[in-house]
Amino acid sequence: MSNGILAILSLLPIISVAVFLVMLRWPASRAMPICYIVAVLLALFVWQVPFIRVMAASMNGLIDAIELIYIIFGAILLLNTLQESGAIQSIRKGFSDITPDRRIQVIIIAWLFGSFIEGSAGFGTPAAVAVPLMVGLGFPAMAAVVSGMIIQSTPVSFGALGTPMLTGVYTGLADDQAVLTFAAQEGMEYLELVSYIAAKVALLHAIAGTFIPLILVAVMTQFFGTNRSFAEGLKIWKFALFAAFAMTIPYVLVARYLGPEFPSLFGGLIGLAIVVTAAKSGFLMPSSDDIWDFPERSAWDSHWIGQVEMAEKQFDGPVMGIVKAWLPYIIVAGLLIITRLPQLPVIDILRGQLATFTISNIFGTTLGQSVQPFYSPAALFITVSVITFFIHRMDAGSYVSAWKTSGKTILSAGAALVFTVPMVQVFLNSDGGAAGYQQMPIELAEGVAALAGNAWPFFSTFIGGMGAFVAGSNTVSNMMFSLFQFGVGERIGADPTWIVALQAVGGAAGNTICVHNVVAASAVVGLIGREGEVIRKTLLVFIYYAMFTGAVGYGIIATANGSMFNIGYIIAGIIVLAAIAIIVKYGVGQESPARAAN
Repeated sequence: MSNGILAILSLLPIISVAVFLVMLRWPASRAMPICYIVAVLLALFVWQVPFIRVMAASMNGLIDAIELIYIIFGAILLLNTLQESGAIQSIRKGFSDITPDRRIQVIIIAWLFGSFIEGSAGFGTPAAVAVPLMVGLGFPAMAAVVSGMIIQSTPVSFGALGTPMLTGVYTGLADDQAVLTFAAQEGMEYLELVSYIAAKVALLHAIAGTFIPLILVAVMTQFFGTNRSFAEGLKIWKFALFAAFAMTIPYVLVARYLGPEFPSLFGGLIGLAIVVTAAKSGFLMPSSDDIWDFPERSAWDSHWIGQVEMAEKQFDGPVMGIVKAWLPYIIVAGLLIITRLPQLPVIDILRGQLATFTISNIFGTTLGQSVQPFYSPAALFITVSVITFFIHRMDAGSYVSAWKTSGKTILSAGAALVFTVPMVQVFLNSDGGAAGYQQMPIELAEGVAALAGNAWPFFSTFIGGMGAFVAGSNTVSNMMFSLFQFGVGERIGADPTWIVALQAVGGAAGNTICVHNVVAASAVVGLIGREGEVIRKTLLVFIYYAMFTGAVGYGIIATANGSMFNIGYIIAGIIVLAAIAIIVKYGVGQESPARAAN
């Protein structure tokens, strides 16, 4: 069978997701079982994968789904604990004291705090922390999920202390002779080559990430404002760009001089310190007559609201102190760092032999799974929930109520995940069949590469994004495609390290539309059945990110080959000029007199 036909067939599971989940707006609990069946039928009858291996892959995915549900439960429990203790009320007041403007709040929480949490833990943890926090502050559940997904782009390549680079790219390129030869020719050790690629990844992310906070607020005001106006988001363009640079400048410097472990963590943390301090002093803040908020709750569309209710609770006595209220989140952040730093012994304890449960040779196949329940973010969330019971001096009845509410919420989250993740595993483990084909994503990429030729840099980010869209992980996408991308780069006469960098950037951007992550983020706030609507709102963000970075990458590669004036720079320039024109027309032009005078 030709590469083109195989590529089209490999695309069918993804098309199924697009049709049923996004276009027909089916809930994931209905759409994903059909998508799973499509993947299974392709594996059995086209790739001719043995039935027992397909079932083993499905079981592998089911184990992953249970782990995800475990994380979601922990996140919901922590949120409900803080709601019952009165901490959410205090945190809400703390943000209102900085500003009641929701545009500023979403930049601080989603973009900066979310980037810090991504750098600490990765693997969707920002959605489990930042999304419910926004709901607790009064954001509609849909607005919180969309915001949490949009920022799952710039910081993702360096999430979990650089795992997508140090595990994804490192493993994806490991032991290949062409890669080792290239590194030797450049005078680098193999690990130095990965760090070299990581610095390029950071630069590409910083270029595209400059506009992410602005896109974030524009999307929020367009879809969730009284006036449905993206211009209301663009009014704070100065603050949005300031917040972007406060994160991306240290992010690039850390990647360049310290390596791939800490760009997102330090970028988010330094950005938080700079932006919160500036906001408290009134720097670039909207004027008092230009505060933006959501409409009254009674006017919210029904599909904005999740099953996790954060109704205002009445507490006797003074409002809890802001430090005490934030302490559980501070503990979460601290524990995430302590348990993820390889230099500390904690990671060995939590991932050691006694703390790891291995399921080998599922159904007699080579597939297996290792579960580390104490290393999971869920264990930290539950631990911090228990700690919160004591430090906030909660009464037993309120704490039991938090557990009961969390248990009821999680029951509705599993239906979609128990088909979504097994579909992913069948898709990824479709090699080894009697037909002799490579796994579906590789066949798809081969088909696209054959058509793209020298224009491949434009497509490399989309392939990386496709890998993350299906696999739910930038790390997995990088492991799957890095060597393939390197080889294509060499075949078309391009610097292969730039092609691999584009793969990693695209894989990060793919997290904004990843079904796996959208379902998990939606489940955290009880937004069940609206996953397709979230993806429709974040799809343009992914297209912008992949197209912009692909164009910049093409321009850089063409320049290195002697073509200064090329289509890549033209497209990138058009995007930047369009952004400036939109800011001037709808941002600068819409500023109130008081705001413009500041």
